[in-house]
This record gives sequence, structure tokens and C-alpha cells, in this order.
Amino acid sequence: MSVNLKKGQKVELRKETGGSLHKIMVGLGWDEVEQKKKGFFAPKPQDIDCDASAFLCAGGRLMDVSDVVYFNNLVHTSQAVRHMGDNLTGAGEGDDEQIFVDLDALPSQYDKVVFVVNIYQAMQRNQHFGLIRNAFIRICDAETNKELCKYNLSENYDNMTAMVFGELYRYNQAWKFNAIGQPTQDNSVGDLAKRFT
Repeated sequence: MSVNLKKGQKVELRKETGGSLHKIMVGLGWDEVEQKKKGFFAPKPQDIDCDASAFLCAGGRLMDVSDVVYFNNLVHTSQAVRHMGDNLTGAGEGDDEQIFVDLDALPSQYDKVVFVVNIYQAMQRNQHFGLIRNAFIRICDAETNKELCKYNLSENYDNMTAMVFGELYRYNQAWKFNAIGQPTQDNSVGDLAKRFT
């Protein structure tokens, strides 16, 4: 049974049967709030392009640009983390972007994988997370497709352009997930990455 997490809550990730997990799927989703045109001749508002990324951290820090898995670097050099591709609009039901993590293949120096989302060119397009609703991150057992936990972001994030959704981390030989939900005003994946260097 899936656990609904609250901000700051941590949960150990295990199979429903209690065994160790081998592969997980991290699904991130969001819906765009309908934007009204400002006048008859005004251009249609631009779609909001949210980008999910994973930062592989060693000793809690991001050590190299190659440890950022995102739309321009879909597969980590270890092959342990794979981004399934960019969704440009957030349209449709369910996950908008998915990142797969092979826990067994993740090199031991990485003790944490941080999942973030930023709005592509947010400042240039005058967009922010206040224009997004139903944002969530969920973790599934990739071998059975069973959802293990889900964290719904429900606060008001007006004027915030990026979000640290949560982190997967090693603790006493087990994997845990921490629901962070920290908004930022970073304008790019690179700006977000600097927080972890």
C-alpha cells in the first residue's frame, strides 16, 4: 500500500513483501493552471515546460557535471540512473517525466540522489510554480510497478521557479526517501545544481 508523505517526512523504501528493492521508478507530475488571455488580440499564453532532473551526490555533494541527469544528459555514466525524456507541457494524466534508478548498479560513492524540477526559462517567460497545480513525486518498485510512496505539493508557490522535490539516500545499508518540497527562484538546472556543490 502506498504511503502519502507530508513535507519533511522520511520513509524507508522496501518491497511490499518486505524485501530489498533493486530498481525504482521516480515519477514526477504536474498540471498547468489554465491561463486566461489578456484581451482579444493578446497572444496565447506559452505552455509551461517543467524539467525534472536527478543529482547524484557523493558525501552529500554534487561532484561533477556528469552526475546531473536531465533532458540533455538522459543516462548517467554508470547506467544506474536513466531519464525517460522531456515533457514540454505537463499535459495528460499521470507522470509527466520519469527517472529510473537501478539501486544495485548505483556506484557506492553516491549516497544520495536529489530530484528537482525547474521551469524552463521561467524568468524570460514570466512563469512560476503558482501557475502549476497537482504537482507530485512518487516512488514505485520498477519491477512490480507498485507505488510505494507519493508526496503531493499543496502549498502556494507563487514567484518560485524551481523545486527540490525530494531525495533518495542510503542509511544503514537501506534506501530511504525524504519529501523535501523546498521552492527556490533558480532559473535553470545549472543554478539548482550549484546548491549541491
